[in-house]
Amino acid sequence: MRVDRLPASGRSIEVAPDAAARAELARILNILEVQSLAASLTVTPLRGGIRALGKLTARIVQASVVSFEPVPQDISEAIDRVFLPQSTDHVPTPGSEVFVDLEDDDFPDHIDGPEVDLSALLIETIALAIDPYPRLPGESLDSLGLKDDGEPAGPFAALTKLKKSTDIDR
Repeated sequence: MRVDRLPASGRSIEVAPDAAARAELARILNILEVQSLAASLTVTPLRGGIRALGKLTARIVQASVVSFEPVPQDISEAIDRVFLPQSTDHVPTPGSEVFVDLEDDDFPDHIDGPEVDLSALLIETIALAIDPYPRLPGESLDSLGLKDDGEPAGPFAALTKLKKSTDIDR
């Protein structure tokens, strides 16, 4: 999106990538499949930059962390981002302290040049919405037949058994 060519009233953008683009997005996100993706954005000029406001909906498929079976997930995320040019008015001197309020909801993204890559915004939005530990309903380690009997397991547990009882008390 070119900031310098954006009309004062703004512009509406509809995004619906084809199968090849969705396959590339799945590769970038390291998931099995992006079945559908649609985004609707309204981009308006704001203080020399832009504001992108809209909604992203998607249906993705990723592998379960338990059984590696495909797990579908529906994503619906609101988008409200501000992109402003880097200000040279208040450039801090080297070694000076800079206060950044991370709790500020309106913390803008900085842009260099006359263009903003809205595809990066959409990829970031979907990446942050993905469930990091997908599971099928009712799926757990117990459902795989793996039981935790309370006994320590693994190589260090085996080493502990080899120690003399007097060595453990120390």
